[in-house]
Amino acid sequence: MSPLNVSLADLIARLDEEFRDADHLSRISEAHLRAQTLSDLGDQLIDHYVRKARQAGASWSEVGDAIGVSKQAAQQRHAPNVFERFTDLNRHSIVLAQEAARTHKHDFIGTEHILLGLLGEPRGLAYEVLVAKTESEQRIRDAIEEAMPPAGQKALRGHIAFRPESKEAIEQALRAAADLGHDWVGTEHTLLGLIRVEESLSAQILRTLGFASDELHETVKTEIAKRSARRDTQ
Repeated sequence: MSPLNVSLADLIARLDEEFRDADHLSRISEAHLRAQTLSDLGDQLIDHYVRKARQAGASWSEVGDAIGVSKQAAQQRHAPNVFERFTDLNRHSIVLAQEAARTHKHDFIGTEHILLGLLGEPRGLAYEVLVAKTESEQRIRDAIEEAMPPAGQKALRGHIAFRPESKEAIEQALRAAADLGHDWVGTEHTLLGLIRVEESLSAQILRTLGFASDELHETVKTEIAKRSARRDTQ
């Protein structure tokens, strides 16, 4: 029995339903993209429990034994990185950004892909803030698609690199969290990071939609306080 509430038959049925009129080669390409996303999510699942084990005092040798690799291999694959303090929702948004780049057949992850990733995680605060102001998720998606570079010739396999402005946006997300006194980096901090990189495509899109950096900072600060107050009263 599968430990997950999904089977190969489920995955095949869903792809066939969504790509009913596609030919076999198109379905292969889409299956590859979905397999890559599942692989990325699997890596994040392992990373999550490695962090828990390390916090509980497990050594890298013990972690390696649990995974079935050497201490060195475990450390290289799962040592803390720039995304260490990202929440699970925010990590998922980054995976979705990678998927967006593959779907558009781009050989880079731009800030526009990261913005699409935030839209793909409706449980995140960034999604709530974006849709609350624009009153339409589709309006945001249309603005991104209109500004996005043309699609490439073929989907890239393997690793897709972040563009310099995307790396800067991630650094700005970390700074935004620090500015607000938070020890986590959520989707809301990534949204702040995107608009802080003023020359980036995502910042231009956000400004077109009516967002301003200072106002967005205050909105995020207020919404986090509201969420905290609701938790305290529950």
